[in-house]
Amino acid sequence: MEKNLDLITIGRSSVDLYGGQVGGRLEDMRSFDKYVGGSPTNMATGTARLGLKSALITRVGDEHMGRFLIEELRREGVDTTGVVTDSERLTALVLLGIRDDTQFPLIFYRENCADMALSEADIDEAFIARARAVVATGTHLSHPQTEAAVLKAIRLAREHGARTALDIDYRPNLWGLAGHGAGEERFIASKAVTAKLQSTLPLFDLIVGTEEEFHIAGGTTDTVEALRAVRAVSAATLVCKRGAAGAVAFTGAIPASLDDGEAGPGFPIEVFNVLGAGDGFMSGLLKGWLDGEAWPRSLEYANACGAFAVSRHGCTPAYPSLAELEFFLKRGVREKALRKDAELEQIHWSTNRKGEWPVMRVFAFDHRMQLEEMPGATTETIGAFKQLCLDAVLKVQAGRPGYGLLCDGRLGRQALHRAAGRGLWIGRPVEWPGSRPLMFEPEIGTDCGGLAEWPAEHVVKCLCFCHPDDDQELWAEQEASIARLFDACRRNRLEFLLEVIPSKAGLVDDETTAEVIRRFYDLGIHPDWWKLEPMASEAAWENACAAIAENDPHVRGIVMLGLDASEEALKASFAAAARFDLVKGFAVGRTIFGEAAKAYLAGTLSPDEATAMMAEKYGRLCALWDDARAAARTSGRETTR
Repeated sequence: MEKNLDLITIGRSSVDLYGGQVGGRLEDMRSFDKYVGGSPTNMATGTARLGLKSALITRVGDEHMGRFLIEELRREGVDTTGVVTDSERLTALVLLGIRDDTQFPLIFYRENCADMALSEADIDEAFIARARAVVATGTHLSHPQTEAAVLKAIRLAREHGARTALDIDYRPNLWGLAGHGAGEERFIASKAVTAKLQSTLPLFDLIVGTEEEFHIAGGTTDTVEALRAVRAVSAATLVCKRGAAGAVAFTGAIPASLDDGEAGPGFPIEVFNVLGAGDGFMSGLLKGWLDGEAWPRSLEYANACGAFAVSRHGCTPAYPSLAELEFFLKRGVREKALRKDAELEQIHWSTNRKGEWPVMRVFAFDHRMQLEEMPGATTETIGAFKQLCLDAVLKVQAGRPGYGLLCDGRLGRQALHRAAGRGLWIGRPVEWPGSRPLMFEPEIGTDCGGLAEWPAEHVVKCLCFCHPDDDQELWAEQEASIARLFDACRRNRLEFLLEVIPSKAGLVDDETTAEVIRRFYDLGIHPDWWKLEPMASEAAWENACAAIAENDPHVRGIVMLGLDASEEALKASFAAAARFDLVKGFAVGRTIFGEAAKAYLAGTLSPDEATAMMAEKYGRLCALWDDARAAARTSGRETTR
């Protein structure tokens, strides 16, 4: 069978609820961030980010948290074929906090949890045969049923020529040796645990652990002697993690000093959060191991990934992409608190975003002022009309990717709520309509604190009327607002779309939009998306795309707005914009809804008629864009910018 998976991890999966306040007791946490958790699940994600084809074998509950894990894993590129949905048990939960750089209070909620019901029946030989390596962790050796599942997977892996690895991952309270409140306890001696581990060690080609974890595996608190005890029963490469001292690998006999092992360079960074560092380390190590790198290089990968983990909030969210890792290894440490390194954080954010949007066909009905001015408009009728706009989107989308909407939360709240979870790109405006200088909707607040209430799938859209010739006082006020908004987007892990329309604020030429774009980048603002007006010339498009590409090679792209243009005018604009690969599509509104809105709000058009009219126009625009892109590619006139 073709080995189309680099590795399969097996064992724990949980939802980590991470305390948002740092430096206090878990008792005093006011809020929690929700992340993927569990060592094997973390490693599957960490290796996927590094470009490996990873998969996971585990169980999750048939409920919201189980679905969250599966959806997040798929977004990260992890194969979930081996994830079993358990209808009888709940997904495991972990509550964690960061007290300081050494204390990390945590509570495991794992009583009869889904992943501890993993059984031999869940291990499919054909699935195991697809992998180059199978990676297990120690916790699932603590119970006869889960141990049998792990051992079956390891046996099948060896039969099918795959390599095997063990992360000892010793958690005493998960072996029943400590109470529920002792989640951060790392070592309690136990002859029974040592015997259990030593019975399985001969099955592995790679064994990884901290000094304390080798103490339990070797049955002694003398690290060198513990390693020798493990070597007595296993020929595996042993990798011992030594905290700030780095890590060492031993492929043969254990020398008298740990310093005599093979080592990789470490990184002098500030420790912010020690949780999840081992899984990050293991992800980097597995990357090097499976790529055939020498141990010093593999340990360099591992140390770097561990450094990222201890520098950021959360476990899985901290792990780097391959592009980020390569950049870091080439450039080195500039700011010891890596989470405060703006250049590095931008690469981390932009290369770990979820989902792909190569095509953007967006129906923009986020208009407020324009609708409020129409005869018959009330808060209720506008809200009802926006639901009809959503109906038109769904009718054209028909479950396919590449479609989306722009809708506000003040007049279109019900439409926004209905749009959730339908595979649509969802943008949501924050600016007060027509404001110059920029002001925000009341629900956002001047400090942008309202974004904390937004769903993760909503993209923050902001229209800023600005022009290179604006006076410095106006620029300073608008720049401060955009900077505040951008920081709030990142803080809340929301994507940001910046819309600029220079033609509404002054005369434009081929350089105008590019000047505005560069000005925002010079402030350190990196929108995930740009929304730009149709350009007057090919040179203007060329300059704008160049300004974006030279500042952010990982940008999502550009969507083109419509400015209430006719379909014929948009057709010409699409043909010009479609030549540029950075332009992913359109976000058009009044061209689609204008006629229907006037008639519906005036009471002369039924809901079904309004929906049908808008769906027809939206569908035509989608076809016009697709034709324009196809024509650009066929003619060979498409540019990679």
